[in-house]
Amino acid sequence: MAAGLLGIEGLGRDEIEAILTRAKDFQPMQDHAFKRLDVLRGRMIVNLFFEASTRTRTSFEIAAKRLGADAISITAAGSSVSKGESLVDTLNTLAAMRPNAIVMRHAASGAPHFLARHLPIPIINAGDGTHEHPTQALLDARTILDNLPTLEGLRVAIIGDIAHSRVARSNVHLLAKFGVDIVLCGPASLVPAELAQIAPGVRISYDMCEAIRDADVIMMLRVQLERQHETAFPAGEYFQFYGLRLEHLQLAKPNVLVMHPGPINRGREIASEVADSQRSVILNQVENGVAVRMAVLERILG
Repeated sequence: MAAGLLGIEGLGRDEIEAILTRAKDFQPMQDHAFKRLDVLRGRMIVNLFFEASTRTRTSFEIAAKRLGADAISITAAGSSVSKGESLVDTLNTLAAMRPNAIVMRHAASGAPHFLARHLPIPIINAGDGTHEHPTQALLDARTILDNLPTLEGLRVAIIGDIAHSRVARSNVHLLAKFGVDIVLCGPASLVPAELAQIAPGVRISYDMCEAIRDADVIMMLRVQLERQHETAFPAGEYFQFYGLRLEHLQLAKPNVLVMHPGPINRGREIASEVADSQRSVILNQVENGVAVRMAVLERILG
């Protein structure tokens, strides 16, 4: 992992556990202001975001600063990419400024891997196309472990636009390493049958009630209209069949956790009553984003 973090698929279970354990040390204590650490003093981290992001970009910035590093954020709209500069030229320009790591989000699957082959700087994948989003899966696992004793033997339903979801892929790779029973659910057009081959323990269902039955965790996904080329479902029709409503929670385990990587489309994939309910850990996920990204940055640069 010293070279960076490109995905969950290539990580060993022991590496994942080490990051999750360390992230717990970085979780904020109740009523305590966070003290800035000096672990990464003198290091510079560049956040390079070719796609819109609020949670991921901000939490990487906060994580870097809490560890004492300098963080610079560059978005494609405000960079020379908007003037037609190629990805390689942009990266070579950044590399000449000698950052210690580059955190990168890009619409093309494999873009961070391409850069990692060209640059001697650690690259951290903050989401590449429909491929992976490793730190999201890590913060999701940290959130589950904050509420349940173990990942082993859990039943997790991931519901929504699986085909276009890098969050789903990273979560499947992570959870499968812990022997989780994973059900992928959504409309047939958004949950291709071959996704069952991604990892052991993965099943596919097109029936939401069946997918949720006895689930310990329900992960809802945003419908990624910006990545879909076919006609999208009308919002009302999608919500009728695949929107999470309060009555669905009766089918799951009594202490079921409801998760969502955000941004949430209320009334399309999840009802407000569920998103704001006692079972929802959506804001805990956001909070854990900083702790997990601190653990990742420290591991790569510390």
